[in-house]
Amino acid sequence: MSLTKEKVTASYVSAATDNEQSPSSNIKTSITENLPEINENLELPDQRELLRQLNAPDYLHTVSLTELYETAYTPRANVVDDFLNAGTYLFVGGPKVGKSFFMAQLGYHVSTGLPLWERTAHPCTVLYLALEDTHVRLQKRLSMMFGVSSVDNYHIATSAKTLRDGLDGQLNSFMGKHPDTKLIIVDTLQKVREVGGESYSYANDYEIVTRLKQFSDKYNICILAVHHTRKQSAEDLFDTISGTNGLLGAADGAYLMHKGKRTDRDAVLEIVGRDQQDQRLHLSFHQERWIWELTRTETELWKEPPDPLLEAVAKFLTPETPEWVGSASNLIDGLDGMDIQPNVLTRRLNVGADRLWNEYGIRIESSRSHTGRTIKLTLDATKA
Repeated sequence: MSLTKEKVTASYVSAATDNEQSPSSNIKTSITENLPEINENLELPDQRELLRQLNAPDYLHTVSLTELYETAYTPRANVVDDFLNAGTYLFVGGPKVGKSFFMAQLGYHVSTGLPLWERTAHPCTVLYLALEDTHVRLQKRLSMMFGVSSVDNYHIATSAKTLRDGLDGQLNSFMGKHPDTKLIIVDTLQKVREVGGESYSYANDYEIVTRLKQFSDKYNICILAVHHTRKQSAEDLFDTISGTNGLLGAADGAYLMHKGKRTDRDAVLEIVGRDQQDQRLHLSFHQERWIWELTRTETELWKEPPDPLLEAVAKFLTPETPEWVGSASNLIDGLDGMDIQPNVLTRRLNVGADRLWNEYGIRIESSRSHTGRTIKLTLDATKA
């Protein structure tokens, strides 16, 4: 098993969104824990000592809070603003509630960049594993929704392997051919999960979602897995998710679609997550176009207040000068009216990497060498 390694002082370290561990010690992983990589600038004795530490049976990799702040981590990709981000999520509802209609609709919006309910969808390649549908049914459904315009980056499969039999290999191969993929829909989770004596134990449920999450974290993409609710009612609707709490415990969040009656056109979509705000959206199914429309938003989303430092950096880069490299002190000199210590500036930019990318289209990289710490800022004109 190959190890994916993480640089302690690396420029742009990839980080998982959550570090919770499965209660099972036997989880099969295709993407392992990040370990520190040997720095090429180290002297040979230091390299030997680091190798000795890594190979020690009691080795535990830690970072100090200072190191955490001084590392620029990869921003989590936004798929649909204020709705769907990179990570692994469950999309849950009762049978025939309209989940697959919404999955087909969501895939089209994201692949084309068509706004979803006035929320910006960031165009990218989409893979839709419609494992309970046929090509004929999907052809009719999508043509009713959006007509017959060509969409070359919306890929659909009606069969795939299970996690036990090689699904991760199929997905790795697809990502190699389509590196701009940001959304993979698995409809349904039951079709790809491993079946065994412990198929509904907490540990097994946790493992299934954890393996998907490791994949989404590796590529900084969103995996949306469709699943069913159970018939028994519960005070908390998310307790009606079929299976054990291990599914939701391992996921980054969940979307739960429910109706008063199965024959109702109206539905409510409840959203919970670790890195997103809870939401309740009221939807209505358009019977002629077969799409879900937003009728009312019950929850008001909180918006982060403006950050003067990030705004100053956004003004500092322009389409004419889209890249800058230098020290924190050099950057302070270039920012108008910014009174801040160099080390504080670096840490605040690292902490704000998500906002810099998603709000301003600026990528930050931070690295250290024998001459000191260097900051690199890059403006993506297509995103800004």
